[in-house]
Amino acid sequence: MSIFNDRMRREAKTIKVMVDIYCKHHHGLKVLDCNECRDIQNYALDRLYHCPFQEGKTSCKKCPIHCYKPDMKEHVRKVMRYSGPRMMLRHPVLTIFHFIDERQEDPGPKVLERRSDILEEICPGPVQEPTHELERKN
Repeated sequence: MSIFNDRMRREAKTIKVMVDIYCKHHHGLKVLDCNECRDIQNYALDRLYHCPFQEGKTSCKKCPIHCYKPDMKEHVRKVMRYSGPRMMLRHPVLTIFHFIDERQEDPGPKVLERRSDILEEICPGPVQEPTHELERKN
């Protein structure tokens, strides 16, 4: 599938690009060479992959479930604030899709009710243990 019809893949690509833009400017490194940015990217991707709404999700900013730990939420906000305005020039297609996706309505209580039995399993809140191999190495 391509980024045009696979929402989760597109979201993951957008996260990777935004963290990369931020890291290149602030640390002069690629994400793989920067522990701080790699941790931010891995955490954001982990939360995305465990999102109970998947293809029907709204933007994380509008989500009724808050999966991010407060300190990681602030790091991701900082990355988004810096990279967001620069995305239009560097990745206009991803930016346009992000604006379209952001207009998606809140999944609402109906989706939550249907999935309430698995919500805690999928998105229990802040992640305490690293879930990616890259995080475990450090």
